[in-house]
Amino acid sequence: MPGTNSPPKLDASHIALEAECPDAAGLIEEAEAEAAQAEALAVAARARVRAIRLRRQAEATVTAPPEASEATAVDGASTPSDGETELPSPAAVVVDAEIADAAELRADEGGQPPPGRKAGRFRRPRRTTVVVSIAVLCTSALLAASTVMVRHHEDLMRKQQRAAEFTAAARQVVVTLMSINAASAKDDVQRIIDSSTGQFRDEFQRAAEDFTKVAQSAKVSTKTSVQAATVESMTDDTAVVLVAASSTLTNAAGASEQPRSWRLSVKLARDGGQIKMSSMEFIS
Repeated sequence: MPGTNSPPKLDASHIALEAECPDAAGLIEEAEAEAAQAEALAVAARARVRAIRLRRQAEATVTAPPEASEATAVDGASTPSDGETELPSPAAVVVDAEIADAAELRADEGGQPPPGRKAGRFRRPRRTTVVVSIAVLCTSALLAASTVMVRHHEDLMRKQQRAAEFTAAARQVVVTLMSINAASAKDDVQRIIDSSTGQFRDEFQRAAEDFTKVAQSAKVSTKTSVQAATVESMTDDTAVVLVAASSTLTNAAGASEQPRSWRLSVKLARDGGQIKMSSMEFIS
């Protein structure tokens, strides 16, 4: 029976051949040895092919749907058994072994990686992850832009507030400085001193008594109003304000003058929490 290693029995023809040719026995033994070797190679090749088929069926069972697994099982069941396969020649055995090795190599290279082996491919980020990342970046940019805009707005509001404070102080200083009444000359002069600072205050304070006497003796009365005022330059504690004003003058003789227009450059500075005039000059 094929597939067994027992040597074939010698019949009468073999015995007669051995009697006629003394070397026939050696030739017969060599032929039997080659046949046994060929059969062993065939058995090994069939076992290798069957192992490859079983491994492919196992991989297909893991990755393929149930229908495909059942079809593969049916195909494997219909494969002829080793006892029913015809004994191939030694050359055919070698060819089958080479074909099986090539098929196994192609399966390893082109197919899915064997179990336990991690694929070395670069995994692209999911679309949802990209969208979320873009949304986070856009939100961060909007927040940063909003913060900058809020800070800019706050700085602008503080600047406008400072400008309004300096403008109001300049208006009041010009009215106080140029509005003098003989009946209240002493108080008017003191208000000018209280509204000024620095060198201007020191100089005006030294001449305050003479200025008061002249105003009282001439019975001078002046009224001043401010038409416009604008900040020319400004820091946190100082400013230069341009003021446009007009004034009228009357005296004891009853004479009156037409209103006169003035343009003044008033320098202001913070002193003790108050905005005061540090200098003033008339401009054309």
